[in-house]
Amino acid sequence: MTAIDAWGYFLGAANTLLERRAFQVEHWAADEVVVQVAGCGLCHTDLDFITGQVRTRRELPLIPGHEICGTVVAAGRQFTDRVGQQVIVPAVLPCGECELCRAGRDNICQRQKMPGNDFNGGFASHVVVPGRSLCRLPEDLHGFELAELSVIADAVTTPYQSLVRSGVKDNDLVIVIGVGGIGLYMVQHAKNAGAIVIALEIDPGRLAIATAQGADHSLCTKGMTARDIKQEIKSLVRQNSLPEYRWKIFETSGSAAGQSVAFALLSFAGTLGVIGFTMEKLTLRLSNVMAFDADLFGNWGCSPNHYPTVVDQVLNGRIKLRENIEVHPLDDINTVVAQALEHRLQRRAVLIPGGD
Repeated sequence: MTAIDAWGYFLGAANTLLERRAFQVEHWAADEVVVQVAGCGLCHTDLDFITGQVRTRRELPLIPGHEICGTVVAAGRQFTDRVGQQVIVPAVLPCGECELCRAGRDNICQRQKMPGNDFNGGFASHVVVPGRSLCRLPEDLHGFELAELSVIADAVTTPYQSLVRSGVKDNDLVIVIGVGGIGLYMVQHAKNAGAIVIALEIDPGRLAIATAQGADHSLCTKGMTARDIKQEIKSLVRQNSLPEYRWKIFETSGSAAGQSVAFALLSFAGTLGVIGFTMEKLTLRLSNVMAFDADLFGNWGCSPNHYPTVVDQVLNGRIKLRENIEVHPLDDINTVVAQALEHRLQRRAVLIPGGD
C-alpha cells in the first residue's frame, strides 16, 4: 500500500468512527475537546505527507489536515465551558508548560501536537484536539462562512509570526519570495505594517494577485539567475528611492531556488526569514551573515497568542482571505489532492465535510 493509498483507505473509515463517537464524552481525555469540522484547508505540507516526501510523526494510517475550524460539540471536564463555541484549531498546539513555552517560544514547543501529524487531522467530520490553545471566534463573523476561516490556522498566521519576529515597521523594504498560499498573506501583513513590498514570483498570474493585494512592486523571476534578480531589485531601489539597506526578506516558496535567491539578497543589516519548507539542500556561505551583520531566522507555525489579532484583521477586511480560497466537498478530496499535486488549483482549497 502506497502512502496515498493509506491516506485514502483510512479517511472514510475514520469519518464514520468519529461521527459515531463524537458525543460520547467519556471517550475523550479531561483536557480534550471534540470539534465538528466546518472546513479544513489543504496545505503544501499535507501534500508532502500524502506523497511520503515528509514522514508524519505518527505512523500511517492517519487522517491529514491541520488548517481546521469548526464548533466544539463535546469536551472533557476541563473544557466543558467551550461546548458550543466556534473555534480555529491552531496548527501548532503547545503544551504551555515546558521551557520553550515559558520563554515565549511556544510555537516550537517540543511537546506540541499537530493535527494530521501527531494525531488524526481535519479532513474528517470531527476531530479530537487539546482544548487549551483553541482560538475562540466571535459570534459575528462579518459575513464569512465559518469554513472559510480555516486557513487562518496556518496560511495566514504563520507569516504573521514572521512579521512580528522580524520587527517590520513603517517604510521598511520587504521582499517576499514566492506569493502562493502563504506568500500572499506575507505581502498583506507587511503592507499593513507600513512596509514597501516587492513580490518575487515565477508565475505572472500570482504576481498580478500580489499586486492587487498590496505589493508595491513585482518582479517575474522565471528564467532569471540570483545575480540578475539582485541587479533588478537594486535598479528598483535606485529608481524609486527605496532603502538601500536593512531589507527584510521572507522566503515563502518552499523551494531550493527560492531559498538560494533569498540568501543571495541578504545584505547589510538585513533580515532573512525562512518560512517555506523543502527537503532539498543548498550550499551557502554562512560567513555572509557575519560580514553583513545580518539576521537569519526560521519560522515554525505560529504561537496561539497571535491568533486573535489575525482573526480581527481578517474579519475587519485588512487581510483579504476569500479571494484566495476555493471551497470543495470533502467527498472530492482525492480529486482535489490530485489537482493540487499537478499545480492545477488556482486558490487554496478548503474541504467541507458533507458540503458543496
